Amino acid sequence: MSAPPCQLAVFIYYAVWKPQKQWITLDTGILESPLTYSPEKREEAWRFISYMLVHAGVQHIVGNLLMQLVLGIPLEMVHKGLRVGLVYLAGVIAGSLASSIFDPLRFLVGASGGVYALMGGYFMNVLVNFREMIPVLGIFRLLIIILIVVSDMGFALYRRFFVPENGSPVSFAAHIAGGFAGMSIGYTVFSCFDKALLKDPRFWIAIAAYLACVLFAVFFNIFLSPAN
Repeated sequence: MSAPPCQLAVFIYYAVWKPQKQWITLDTGILESPLTYSPEKREEAWRFISYMLVHAGVQHIVGNLLMQLVLGIPLEMVHKGLRVGLVYLAGVIAGSLASSIFDPLRFLVGASGGVYALMGGYFMNVLVNFREMIPVLGIFRLLIIILIVVSDMGFALYRRFFVPENGSPVSFAAHIAGGFAGMSIGYTVFSCFDKALLKDPRFWIAIAAYLACVLFAVFFNIFLSPAN
């Protein structure tokens, strides 16, 4: 995956050349980045994707990089890199659009939307193919994913509501939206690795549902968002 090296390079840039007062929470250098999703600059459409390159601190980027490597490498060994990238990008876009709807006045950084999309697709794939696996191995995989989701969501909620005192300016809605994107598109992509993806009707159903949600989110941002 090409995303982790880019994310690490961006983090080093803001941590070294533009030092932060705190590495756990955001500072002005990151909030003013042209890559960060900002509710006041939603007309700069690239921010809905480029936010995945910027991270809030050491724990944030280490967690995301680790999960991308742990999930991404095994998935790419079984599936084509293009398919994994498709699921990842679907989670990134779903994350920023969901955040713009459910947390419209908050900034957004991090690759959690893409990471949760990989986890969502992997979780559904294990769930559906559970009977074909060794029971202990299947249960272990499911428990690991659940443990990661619970711990990461707990940390995201902590950053959102308890750091700093008045709440972090960063949204956490991308985690949930990325997971749902992965459970739909990711499931169809990862479960038909042995046949042509474009011939699978489940793929087109998932794509149609995903595009409908994207169009609604775009409409909301243009006409209904409180950030207008």
